[in-house]
Amino acid sequence: MPENHFSGKYKLVKLLNHGEYAKVYHAKDTRTGQSVAVKAIQDYQQGLVEIQALTRLNHRHVIKLVEVLAPPDSGQVFIVTEFAKCGDLFEKVADRGRLAEDVSRHYFHQLISAVRHCHSRGVFHRDIKPENLLLDDKWALKLSDFGLCSVSDPGRPGPVLHDPCGTHEYAAPEVLAGRGYDGAKADVWSCGVVLYVLTAGFLPFDGAGMWGKMRKGEFRLPSWMSPGLKWLLRRILDPNPETRITIDEILEEGWFRKDWSDDEEDEGGIDEDDSGSGTLSY
Repeated sequence: MPENHFSGKYKLVKLLNHGEYAKVYHAKDTRTGQSVAVKAIQDYQQGLVEIQALTRLNHRHVIKLVEVLAPPDSGQVFIVTEFAKCGDLFEKVADRGRLAEDVSRHYFHQLISAVRHCHSRGVFHRDIKPENLLLDDKWALKLSDFGLCSVSDPGRPGPVLHDPCGTHEYAAPEVLAGRGYDGAKADVWSCGVVLYVLTAGFLPFDGAGMWGKMRKGEFRLPSWMSPGLKWLLRRILDPNPETRITIDEILEEGWFRKDWSDDEEDEGGIDEDDSGSGTLSY
């Protein structure tokens, strides 16, 4: 049991999710009673990039690292983060259907703010989707699961990436094509798919012929979407990464700027004096 490696710090409550290489638990801090999430990764090497990313990030809408436990006798690594008690955006849409446009814009504000911060710290997520957008006890968005991310030197152009990864329905066409791609531009595409799903209640590209439609940028824009939203989605879901809108350009778009304050970046918790968070324990 993972608890054997926690030195009494954490008590597992229940298993939340599991994959081929990792399991995520809801746990309680035995010292404070506070809920945390514990991601148990079977191979320490597989967790290194995620740890590196989380230690760089400090933003209200990015899941916060509490500490990393790497017991030398276990061969595993345990990433302890804050606990988001209200589930994720996928569950919210699955339960309620499409969200009102103003509500979708509210979450899109938070997502773009979080992703912009990640990119400024040299972190490219590469698996942005509603399941990885958690909701805390105030229903605020938390970008999570950096297991597939790429990390580079902050302030420099990101490297050309080659490994196709992420979830096909949310991955940019240049990622799925297996050619070199820019992690920032690929993340923007994924944010656009999320925005579409929130406002439409279904995927823009799905089923038979999905790949061909993605390459051509062919998708349906439902009648209930406002003209400003339709225009923005066309700019984000541009199959050509060279002409695809950037995050800085999104920040200037009229649809996006409604109810947006330039102070929201500060509300998002960016601390320029703090290069990261969390502690590493052995």
